[in-house]
Amino acid sequence: MSDWESSVAVASGQAPLPVTAEGGPPGGRVVALVSKPVLLTGAVLLAALLLLAGPGRWLWPFDPWAMAGSPMLWPLEDPQFPLGTDFMGRDLLAGLVSGARVSLGVGLVSTLLAMTVGVLAGALGAYFGGWVDEALTRLTEVFQTLPKLVLAVVLVALFKPTVGTEVLAIGLVSWTPMARLVRAQVLTLRERDFVLAARAVGMGELHLLVDQILPHLWAPVLVMGSLTLATAVQAEAALAFLGLGDPNVMSWGTVVAGGREQVLDAWYICAEPGLAIVWTVLAFNLLAEGLNDALNPALRAAAGGSPLRVAAG
Repeated sequence: MSDWESSVAVASGQAPLPVTAEGGPPGGRVVALVSKPVLLTGAVLLAALLLLAGPGRWLWPFDPWAMAGSPMLWPLEDPQFPLGTDFMGRDLLAGLVSGARVSLGVGLVSTLLAMTVGVLAGALGAYFGGWVDEALTRLTEVFQTLPKLVLAVVLVALFKPTVGTEVLAIGLVSWTPMARLVRAQVLTLRERDFVLAARAVGMGELHLLVDQILPHLWAPVLVMGSLTLATAVQAEAALAFLGLGDPNVMSWGTVVAGGREQVLDAWYICAEPGLAIVWTVLAFNLLAEGLNDALNPALRAAAGGSPLRVAAG
């Protein structure tokens, strides 16, 4: 069967649209994923964070706001406070556990918001073109010219600082890289044979975009999403450090802000949540790099591996 015939069969629903490894079964993609040391390292770091944010709340179920011990106890100085206490006698380990839930939660939800807005803006603009693409491109450029952190600060300051406003602000300043990536991918895909074949057999434009084009974007979107999540965690910590976080929750940025006046006498108060932020950003960056190495056909071909291909293309 020729490429064009295969495309028509896929577009008309007579054949599936798999993404497989060249010359092998779909399991080849799984092998490519687990064979990447960088990806595995990022996954291990992320698993440790998830353990801290999930089971950690039951393993160490103490109130991070409670003044439970003597002020400024150093790590391991008191067995009741393994990571020490801050200047108010609050348990730093409880603060790190609480901060993990807040930072990862805000980062994840704001990233999903940014991905949704970015994918919609990039895909609709690139596929329909004309004034739609022009308007969305200009809007993207406007958001790109504004400093992200400054815009997030302004958005949160306009409303009452809550977890919800943080999520909204971070999501609204983080969607532009996703939009540009998706736009570039859709501009290439919309001229592929399987898209032309789908249009030839009468598939509607919106159905064609959702059913034939968007499924091919999951790999680059996943990689960009990992990078966006790392940036979102940093932004959340920065907002909390500036006093614009939710006053009812303990964030890593809140802990850092509380220890900045004692940074010379008790540097560990800032260092512990700071290391947690570095750990998180490193985990998601390693995940993004590993996913890109495993799922990018050009990189796999350059490395001598089997390039990935779209079966219908």
